[in-house]
Amino acid sequence: MADEREAVQDAVGCAVAGLLVACTAAVFMGHAYPAGRSTVALGAVGGWVPALMASLALMRRMPPATSAADRVTLTRAVLASGCAAVAAMVSTGFVPARTWWLVSLAVPTLLLEVVHGFVARRSSSTSAASARLDLQLDGGVLVILSVAAAPVVGPWVLLVGALRYLFVAASRVRPSLRATLPSSTFRRAVAALQGPALVVVVAPFVPVGVATAVAAVALLLALVSFGDQALRLERHGRALRRGEYPVFSRAAEAPRRRRPRPGAARRRR
Repeated sequence: MADEREAVQDAVGCAVAGLLVACTAAVFMGHAYPAGRSTVALGAVGGWVPALMASLALMRRMPPATSAADRVTLTRAVLASGCAAVAAMVSTGFVPARTWWLVSLAVPTLLLEVVHGFVARRSSSTSAASARLDLQLDGGVLVILSVAAAPVVGPWVLLVGALRYLFVAASRVRPSLRATLPSSTFRRAVAALQGPALVVVVAPFVPVGVATAVAAVALLLALVSFGDQALRLERHGRALRRGEYPVFSRAAEAPRRRRPRPGAARRRR
């Protein structure tokens, strides 16, 4: 009972704090730039989405419970609400994409991901639900930053934030894409680089040409990562349909060496 009450308090606190941060960011940007009331309202409402979604995801757990790692994720969701408020106002054209306010909110949001991993390992509070919440927030942060980066380098950068959701949508059609691959250092590195790359794109001191190159490399790496994942999962699905035992490890994927037949060594001699 105490765990459920604590989870409710954490969820409500995240939702309220996220709304306050989103409203504050929207009002401040509305005063700093020539944005009307409708733009400020859009920023406040749109900015509330990350914190609200994180709170609802927490409340859907059965039974409701939170860990130290979850609280770090909820803190990230509150900061992401500030980023979302600025990004929503940027999409209207009344607020410039390259502002220090967005960078100052985005950087701690990304750095807390490192803190989340440290806390999860230190407190042994890793769980499937906690990892899923953190992954969902990561995807949301990429969407927010790609929306803010689109006016800088072009709408194609929206693919950086959309790829994960496109992959999930494809898995609805292709059941083989729903399987789970073993952890990959390359995929983890690519996922970790996407957020910082988008922050570089929206940073005011970075030349637009450099920002475009950084965004292009980030998108290319993401396409390679998701493409490799899709190919491996499709190969896994075909092996299952053939009745074979599918494997993902490199050692198992390598062709098996033929064992020498008895007496072969004697004939060689």
